[in-house]
Order: sequence, then C-alpha cells, then structure tokens
Amino acid sequence: MSAIVEEPDGTWEPLKVLITMHEGMDTMDAVGPLEVFSAARHEKNNPDSKAFRVLFAAGEQHIVTAQGASLRAHMTYDEALKRLGEIDVLVIPGGGSEPVLKAKSQPIPLIKAFAELQQKNPARERTLMSVCTGSLFLAETGILSGLAATTHPDFMAKLEIVCSNAAQRDMTDRCDVMDSRYVVNNLRFDLGENEGEDNPYILSKKEYKDHKRRKSSAGGPPSPIEERANGASGGRASNARKGSMSLKMSNMRRESVIKRTNLRLGGLRVLTASGVTSGIDGALYLVGALVSDDAADEVARVMCHTWRKGVVVDGTDV
Repeated sequence: MSAIVEEPDGTWEPLKVLITMHEGMDTMDAVGPLEVFSAARHEKNNPDSKAFRVLFAAGEQHIVTAQGASLRAHMTYDEALKRLGEIDVLVIPGGGSEPVLKAKSQPIPLIKAFAELQQKNPARERTLMSVCTGSLFLAETGILSGLAATTHPDFMAKLEIVCSNAAQRDMTDRCDVMDSRYVVNNLRFDLGENEGEDNPYILSKKEYKDHKRRKSSAGGPPSPIEERANGASGGRASNARKGSMSLKMSNMRRESVIKRTNLRLGGLRVLTASGVTSGIDGALYLVGALVSDDAADEVARVMCHTWRKGVVVDGTDV
C-alpha cells in the first residue's frame, strides 16, 4: 500500500504512521510530527485526500510526558508488534531515555522488529524516524551501525558512546554522528544527473567532514552544508525533487526492490532529527518524499513554520 496509490473511486490509501510513547518522553517530540502528518494532503483543498493516518502505541493506555501532559495510546506495544506489518512510518520520540536504555524496554524491541521486517520484506518502502534522544534507542539496537545520525546537541557525546558500544558488541561499523537539523539515510527521490549539485540537500560523508573541519576554524569559508542551506551552491530549489512514491512512479520501477534489498537494512529509510522542534522539519521532509514538496510546503504554511532543511547522506536513487 502507498499513500499515493489512487484507488478506483478516486481516493487514496493513507500511509500508516505509528508514534511510540513512553513515560517521561518529550511532548513536542510526538506532537510535532503528529501535527505535520495530520495536516498533509494530496490536494490541499480536498479534506478527503489526507496522506497519513497516525496511531500511538504505549505500554499502558495513558502515559505522562516530561511536561506533565497525559497522552492516550491507540494500542499496546504487544498489539503494535502484531500489526507492525501495516506500518509505513515508525516515529520514536525522545526524552526520558535513561530508564528505557537501562531496562532495554519498549520501544527498543519494537524498533528492532521493524528493522527486521524491512530486511525480510524489502519490497515495501518503510521509514524509521527518531526525534531528539529517540536516536539513542536506535543506536542501542545497532541499527545505526554504518549509517549517519544526529540527536539533541546536548546528547551528541552520549550518542557516540551508545553507537560505539553497539558496534563493538555486534562487531559492525561505527555510526557517523553528525551535527545537523536532521539526517536521512537511504533516501527515495530522483536526484537528477548531477546528484550532489542538482539537489542542495544531498551531502557525502566527505563533504560533512569538510564541514566539521571548517566549522572548527573560525572565520573560514562556508562549508557545503552552509552553502546549500543558504542557497549559494547553485543547486536547484527543493521543489524540483519528486518523492519516489509520487503517483505512478514507484509502480514503474520494479528494479527498485532489487536495489533496496542491497542497501543496509533492506533499504529501510532511517531519519534521525536533532532536538524537539526539529521533529517538525524531519516530518516535513517525509511529507515531501512520500507525497510532494508542494504538500510539505503547504503544511509548513498552515503551521506558520519555517522549514529548516537537514541533509541526506550517501544518496541512492531507488
């Protein structure tokens, strides 16, 4: 199923988004993406063209966030595990991370099961997204090994440690921890003939290392990240890209399944967002990738939010 597959009656089948919840989580980590996905439409003036359906899972019916809000779940984690095959996008909020990491409790087992599901069935396009310290849960499972990721600026060192421990435990590659609004691995959209030049948000690891080097040298020239964010690289506008799941495209590309199979994690798209409000920006990226950039721009307009872009690392068009 796809959010953009048009049904015979002219309607669309919404993508299912599952947002996990745990005690002490940050409210905005969940509510920010919820607002974005709930507002996304295929046709901005058609309320029946909603692109996503959002569900919540938790260990108990109600959880209390770090800000004191009581949120109600649609399902338990046990039910979520049974229904995981229905889910297209899994969102992992942060906050209250230490008790979860210490006990290796939910949502860590759910995250691992979701990644394993993609590896078993790469024909379906799935996305795993974390917000803030939710990336620590991904790191604990070992999913971030060999990928690039980010987290809240105050927890960069912690993410490095968890990723390093997981790499030693599993004898796998280290994660490249990046300082960015959000970081995407295994992207899905047409890049054009000159990938890095045509899309201002495609960044190689070499370019990122150059960014870190220049950032440490005060007064140096702008890095590739800064140039692209400021539109100085000559790249085309982000509206030029088209989601790989855009209407009629994904069904025409049978070879994409083979390419996806050969990627890490069976081609699971992994998006880690920085702190709190960056979850809004990461969710807007997914609306752009799974629906259209016009849809994402409309959601940002309705939310009175300025969409701050992140980076996509080592892009492969599948």
